[in-house]
Amino acid sequence: MERPSLEINLPDTHEEGKLYVVDSLNNLNKLNVCPDGSEHVLDEEENTGGTGENIAASNTRNQCLFFVTFILTLIVSLALVSFVIFLIIQTRNKMDQISSRLISEKKNIEELKKMNNMILKHLNQSVIKE
Repeated sequence: MERPSLEINLPDTHEEGKLYVVDSLNNLNKLNVCPDGSEHVLDEEENTGGTGENIAASNTRNQCLFFVTFILTLIVSLALVSFVIFLIIQTRNKMDQISSRLISEKKNIEELKKMNNMILKHLNQSVIKE
């Protein structure tokens, strides 16, 4: 598809006519260059004088929203990490308690074995004597 040329030989007209033709060409160029969804953006720029005040306000608003979201994400992450560290410490304490109980039970079992052996020896000696 061939694009129409925007170069038009204009006849010599009055200054007002020239401005009208230039405005028409600018509008036609905007319609050819811009997609359908962005026409309202051009209208807003024309209404604000093309200063970009709306864009600057939108960018500032987006930056503030991003900053607040970032801070909230950091706070939630810090809370989760603190909770995980708390759970690790609690688990280690419980494991230490269980380990100490197992060690004390092992000592008790060994003492019971010794007592059992002594009782067996004593019974064996009494059986031999009879």
